[in-house]
Amino acid sequence: MGKKPIGKVTHFFDKIGVAVVELTGSLKAGDTIEIAKDEENAFQQVVTSMQVDHKPVEKAKKGDAIGMKVDNPVKEGAIVSKVTEK
Repeated sequence: MGKKPIGKVTHFFDKIGVAVVELTGSLKAGDTIEIAKDEENAFQQVVTSMQVDHKPVEKAKKGDAIGMKVDNPVKEGAIVSKVTEK
């Protein structure tokens, strides 16, 4: 499996479990991602839903800031990578 960095966490709302991610690549619902601040705190999840400007979207592009529900707490500055099958 390969990983391609596609963004960085800029904020995390712990009460609702939502991360704000500034994208440097494209992302769509159904993609598998890894979020990692360091190797010990890395985890993978499938993107189930995203929002841009408080509106649900199926895909987002480079330059978008998305809100995304995350399975675990994340820290600002964590790198978001798309996991690819090789």
